[in-house]
Amino acid sequence: MKFNSISFILLILLGGFAFNSCTDLEEEIKDGIVPESGQVDVASLLDGAYRRLETFQTQDRIWALQEHTSDEVLGPTRGTDWDDNGIWRSLHDHTWTDEHDYIRTSFNELNRGLYLSNNILAFSPTQAQEAEARFLRAFYAFHINDNWGQVPMRQPGEDIAKTLPTVMSSSEATDFIISELETILPNLPDDAPAHKASKNAARAILAKTYLNKGVWKTEGRLNPSFDAADMNKVIEYCDAITATGKYSIDDDFYDNFRPDNANLSSELIFTSQNVRGTQAGNVRSRWFCTLHYNQNPSGWNGFTTIADFYDSFDDPNDVRLSSTPSDLTPVSGLRAGFLVGQQFDKDGNALQDRKGNPLSFTKEVTAFETGDNLEVTGIRVIKYIPDFDGGELPDNDYVLLRYADIVLMKAEAIARGGPGSKGGTPASLVNSIRSKRNVAANSDGSLDSILKERGHELYWEGHRRQDLIRFGKYLDAWTAKGQSQAHRVLFPIPAIELAANPELDQNPGY
Repeated sequence: MKFNSISFILLILLGGFAFNSCTDLEEEIKDGIVPESGQVDVASLLDGAYRRLETFQTQDRIWALQEHTSDEVLGPTRGTDWDDNGIWRSLHDHTWTDEHDYIRTSFNELNRGLYLSNNILAFSPTQAQEAEARFLRAFYAFHINDNWGQVPMRQPGEDIAKTLPTVMSSSEATDFIISELETILPNLPDDAPAHKASKNAARAILAKTYLNKGVWKTEGRLNPSFDAADMNKVIEYCDAITATGKYSIDDDFYDNFRPDNANLSSELIFTSQNVRGTQAGNVRSRWFCTLHYNQNPSGWNGFTTIADFYDSFDDPNDVRLSSTPSDLTPVSGLRAGFLVGQQFDKDGNALQDRKGNPLSFTKEVTAFETGDNLEVTGIRVIKYIPDFDGGELPDNDYVLLRYADIVLMKAEAIARGGPGSKGGTPASLVNSIRSKRNVAANSDGSLDSILKERGHELYWEGHRRQDLIRFGKYLDAWTAKGQSQAHRVLFPIPAIELAANPELDQNPGY
């Protein structure tokens, strides 16, 4: 295959598509290739666009922006560990700037995925390949719009040496995402593995877009209204997913997150694929980032949740709060869910921290930890079941969209003024999930109860920032964070991107 070397160099340098210095060089070159017309393996290009979804798996990019800025995750400084010049703390307390490295790398990675998806359309893909590429383009645009409120976009095959991307406003990008997905829906497969685009994956993103449309089209994204017609569309697409009969709420919550979840789970709609020993993103960071060094598997002793979020669970029997899976606790001593109090090994022996103190995780945690107990402050979280056979290349596919979210979106849309359908009410829909999680089916279906249930069901899955904004809670104070400034509902356009593309406008307040 021949490559256009000038375009390749420019692709590296131009803003919005710059490569992250932490990415493997071989992968950079593969992803940066701009093939010449007539010599293109479109299937390989599609594979590259799918592989960009691995950016959602790592702990220091888009996931950090969704979770560390919420009430679900805190990354405390522990003595000399985990300070990183305040990079985690500034996310949690909403004091980031336009030079924050994880905001920059997230913007670049998502725009790289959008570019790779868009560029496929210049090389005469089949109708099916075109639909997949356009789905991925819309998926990346969805996340760029959600976080930055504007989306740079090129025409497929455009000469990047001569033109800059045009920029869609939040309102324009919202309409684009809806139009794209509704146009390609008939050409997507009914049946596809969860790590590939499908009709149901498109319906799920359409439901999410209509649910957030009122926010994205409101100036400043505060005090939005939710149009009944939009809520009807949310319900329509959620009902269409249910009507396929392909999904149900799993009897075992952790089947969604186990190794081989692609085969075990009945909820997975769209994922980023990992293959044990062969191909993996960084899904292992979900357990490494929180576990103590002396646990099995050993971790980085970093991230926690806060007591207020933990205390919002109303039933100690909730399996999402705590569970002892047979493929986890007898193997390592770990529980699944939230880890608080004394920790044990697989034989029931009490673990210690590196100073010989009891490894007993406390509910209390601050942004700066000092003293003898700094290794044990904060409740830890285990949602993905570690792959003890996979090592650095585990087999857990990373969950991007699953059916429980669909049920909760429908409940919310009805509660916001959409009509009920097929006998569903907000209370009955929420309670259909609670019953599966070993919790009393006593939700009243109010908006407050729906937000609470979304937190309990979807914690650490990358939805919390968007949810808190939509429910008007994102600016509130919580542990290690005061009331936020109104402009924090959007992230700043990174300074380097503004310099590279004058079509971009800095978001207000930065």
